[in-house]
Amino acid sequence: MDAVLQWFEDWASGELTGTHGVDWFAFISIPFFTGIIGWLINWSGLWMLFSPIKFYGFKVPGLREVATVVPRKLQEVPGIPFGRVGWQGIVPARAAKMGSIAVDKVIAKLGTPAEFYAQLEPEEIAAHIVRVFEPDLPQMVDEIMMREHPRLWRDLPPAVKQGVISRVQAQLPAVVTTITDEIGVHINQLLDPKIMVIDHFRKNPELVVRVFRDVGQRELNLMVLFGFIFGFLLGIPVAIVDQTWHIWWLLPLLGVIVGWTTNALGMWLIFEPPEPRRILGIKVQGLFLRRQDECAEVYAGIIADDVITLERIGDFLMDGPRGDRTRQMIATAMRPAIDKAAGPLRGAAKVMVGAERFDRIRESFAMEAVGRTITPFRDPAFSKRQSEKIRVLIARRTKELPPKDFVEMMRSAIKEDEWMLYAHGAIMGAAGGIIHLGLFNWGWIPGFPP
Repeated sequence: MDAVLQWFEDWASGELTGTHGVDWFAFISIPFFTGIIGWLINWSGLWMLFSPIKFYGFKVPGLREVATVVPRKLQEVPGIPFGRVGWQGIVPARAAKMGSIAVDKVIAKLGTPAEFYAQLEPEEIAAHIVRVFEPDLPQMVDEIMMREHPRLWRDLPPAVKQGVISRVQAQLPAVVTTITDEIGVHINQLLDPKIMVIDHFRKNPELVVRVFRDVGQRELNLMVLFGFIFGFLLGIPVAIVDQTWHIWWLLPLLGVIVGWTTNALGMWLIFEPPEPRRILGIKVQGLFLRRQDECAEVYAGIIADDVITLERIGDFLMDGPRGDRTRQMIATAMRPAIDKAAGPLRGAAKVMVGAERFDRIRESFAMEAVGRTITPFRDPAFSKRQSEKIRVLIARRTKELPPKDFVEMMRSAIKEDEWMLYAHGAIMGAAGGIIHLGLFNWGWIPGFPP
């Protein structure tokens, strides 16, 4: 013990290193300095991760051409591939990519399109369509008949007109059930969750930010806090090295290491290891993974309320890349119902108006019904009620995911870009070292240190 104390005294006095000894004020200040810098690194790193939602910057002539020959990592910096200098949050910049990964790694494992559709209870959808469609049916029949054969329709006695309308209304529940069943049978061909999710995330990057913040806000806050703790602890060996050799460039150089390590440790703390491990007898697991069940509920709520909703399914079925097929399928299902509605009058009707015109009337009914059949899908109140079933399914399946797959849901989209956060930490660490030198060695503030 005496030898250790003697060594410490020799080191503190400078006799061991041949220097003027330890400046204790500067020594003690370094861990606090690196702690504050670590806090700022992680706080600003989170800002870089999520903000701004849209790109802000300016175009530089010739940069787009230069960007094709610079290292691939630099090509990943937001704006560079398009010849612009500025910034967009890493997460919103990669919104489409996260949508793709969310489908490939997670949503595809949570359920098929058929399973999602089944959770929406097609019989409930059919009943809702009938409730919404039925009051408009008389007007629709009247408009179509007045357009296709106005003289015949005007000359028909009111009782006959009402009979036609009543027969169509009587057929409506069976027809709608047939349509919703047909959609269910072919839903895997009609609905592509990957295209739907990617397109929605690309158009709404703020939703991707919300996924990260709502699901992992507690861990993100801890990451900022641990920025100070890691920075402070790493600052102790930095202070020892600085006060041992007194070489001015050591502090900025070590600041680079501290800044990079602080960010890397923060990310590791949240996401690693995915499976529980014991290190020196202590159970260790990524903070985010410890709350998988709780996070699954939040994630399921976002997906069910904003991404895979009855409204968005309806929009995709009708206006998506396979919308023509959906429309044709519904029209095909409607035609037999119109024949049934005509009933025994069908033959006479064909004679009166001609077979060709009768087929045109039937086609008009079918095509007009297509849009009206799918419109109730877009009822926000009904969609919200049905989305609860999707939320329950996603929450249950997300809780069942292996931790490795669960963490991929959040991290995969940004993993390739984490180097930007680490580089940002290294730059800020070097800047912190220079600021400390300026304050304690170069006299930037007259009379300080006292």
